Amino acid sequence: MRCTLLFAVLFSFGSLGVLGLPARAADSGASVLRAGAAAVDISPTEFPVNMPGGFDANMADQVHDPLFARGLVLDDGTTTLGIVVVDNLGVAQEALDEAKAQASQRCGIPVDRMLVAATHTHSAPPSYVKEGPEPAVAYRKILLAGIADAFVQAHAALRPAAVGAAAHPLPEEVFNRRWFLKPGKITPNPFGRLDQVEMNPSTSADVLDRPAGPTDPDVTILSVQDAQSHKPLALLANYSLHYVGGVPAAMVSADYFGEFARLMRSRVRGDERFVAIMSNGASGDINNIPFLVNRPPREPFEQIRIVAQKAADAAWHARASIADHCPDARLGMLERQVTLQMRRPTAEQIEEARAVLAITDPSERDKLPRRATDYAYRVLNLADVEPTLTVTVQALRIGELAICAIPFEAFVEIGLDLKKRSPFPCTMVMGIANGCNGYLPTPQQHQLGGYETWFGTSRVQEDSSVILTENLLEMLAELRSSD
Repeated sequence: MRCTLLFAVLFSFGSLGVLGLPARAADSGASVLRAGAAAVDISPTEFPVNMPGGFDANMADQVHDPLFARGLVLDDGTTTLGIVVVDNLGVAQEALDEAKAQASQRCGIPVDRMLVAATHTHSAPPSYVKEGPEPAVAYRKILLAGIADAFVQAHAALRPAAVGAAAHPLPEEVFNRRWFLKPGKITPNPFGRLDQVEMNPSTSADVLDRPAGPTDPDVTILSVQDAQSHKPLALLANYSLHYVGGVPAAMVSADYFGEFARLMRSRVRGDERFVAIMSNGASGDINNIPFLVNRPPREPFEQIRIVAQKAADAAWHARASIADHCPDARLGMLERQVTLQMRRPTAEQIEEARAVLAITDPSERDKLPRRATDYAYRVLNLADVEPTLTVTVQALRIGELAICAIPFEAFVEIGLDLKKRSPFPCTMVMGIANGCNGYLPTPQQHQLGGYETWFGTSRVQEDSSVILTENLLEMLAELRSSD
């Protein structure tokens, strides 16, 4: 509970100016924090559109619940920064660059002071289709305009505000999906080899041995309220849960992220201007399947509602624990471009992939490991890509809250490590932020194998998590040193 208690104490002391902590609101000429929030509907209007997230097409022909780009802009008189969380599997880097440039031209926020993260709902259209089916091309325009509008509208809504942050545990809805299995139960991977762990295996006790990693139980929040009326303006939450699912085929849905945002308004008794945002944490190896537990069957969307209700309750408890909201929280934001080596297949792996694709006899193909053909194509694709990939990482400071933004589906261990080593009392880690570049396992998890580590699923060098973590910790230290 380090985040909940210490941050509340620091903000309370900071506003009173006791124990030598700064109380800038009382200083002559001190800046007053301003905040604005907005939610822009980005639901598709033309159908059918594919919803990526699996190996096969999933064509949507209707919207069950709307998709949104939800924005929060903060300004302390020196620094203006903006955060937009968008209901999407993961927005391509080039699309984000275009949306940020549009927003910057319209409202003046520098592009390197903008964070855009995806929720990772698996029930939304893609961001990368520029040519091809008209509904998909049209949706890309809706998505980019919505992201830009969220920044612009939130910026236009700036008003004096105060902020506080805290965390509250919700351990019962997060499960590590990578498991060690009992002897003889591991099935061959697409390359015909045996990994040490398996992703989403059978939930049977006859198969499962032990999970291969931890979970992060906390729902971490940033609460924003009007400085004068004390009414809630916005709430940014973060939970390390991949997504929930249970959405029928052919339906667009924001998953539990959207239902959380809808419920949170009533939890805090916010008015029509209140915006709640749920972001995805370090959840690359975390899902909502209760292994070794016999959960009763659910109707479509039922489990989404259950998780959203519990998350909204946890966020309410976290907000209630904040002793005082700070009206003069200091802001800071740093961005770095980090170049990583791409994983390149060996000559032997390339030859094996070609041999798989050369098999045309259906009976012989049936003998191949599951997804062997899919991953043979991925191996050959990796053989032809550029040798390096440059990604964007960001570190933000909002008072005593730190936010780390990682453009991967980061494993939970990475988020837990950043929280533990952060110089700030409360730290939030956003995955799938400023790009979507596949899974980011730790070196230790790479050694165990499993879906998230395979060629084509994880594309960058095996120590990338270490490199990005060290960069983020350096950036957090720089933000902390500004005190």
